[in-house]
Amino acid sequence: MTMNANDWDERYSASALVWSEGPNRFVEELAQGLDPGRALDLACGEGRNAIWLARHGWRVSGIDYSKVAIDKAKRLAAQAGVEVEWFCSDVLTFEAATGSYDLVLLSYLQLPVDQMSTVVAKAGRALAPGGTLLVVGHARANLTDGVGGPQDSAVLYEPDDVVSWLGDLVIRRAEHVTRTVETDGGPRTAIDALVAASRA
Repeated sequence: MTMNANDWDERYSASALVWSEGPNRFVEELAQGLDPGRALDLACGEGRNAIWLARHGWRVSGIDYSKVAIDKAKRLAAQAGVEVEWFCSDVLTFEAATGSYDLVLLSYLQLPVDQMSTVVAKAGRALAPGGTLLVVGHARANLTDGVGGPQDSAVLYEPDDVVSWLGDLVIRRAEHVTRTVETDGGPRTAIDALVAASRA
């Protein structure tokens, strides 16, 4: 079952930070090799990736449909002394200007295939020539061989799924990546799908 904006508002209201304060490790790894430009963080949550990018010279727009998350992101950006353009909007209906971003992120957005494929395609269209799209999320393989994440296969995807949604983009990476997750039973390995692509 997918969560709606009210569900996420409740989740973001329940704790100081739902996610870690620092950026996702895969976002950091990829972005460090790029020249800063305009970035779009779709489903940005509390803004950890958007804020990190802004600290490193990117001009960033962050979009999320949870008002609580966006309000938190605004506070955290102010505390970090960076400017980010925030939008409280649903990524399913948000339309980014075609060819206007040098980096587009989709970090752990987990939607049913018909919705996810639509968002990924729109994200690709938002890329400027030479721009990079990064999609990272909980892999379907995580259900049987990993730990954590959604337990509904309908909102999980594999690297090949993402590649099939990307149209004419050039695939740079399409693979499983792993993270160590601390559990009550000790450290376990989570499996993510990661795809990086660019517009020629």
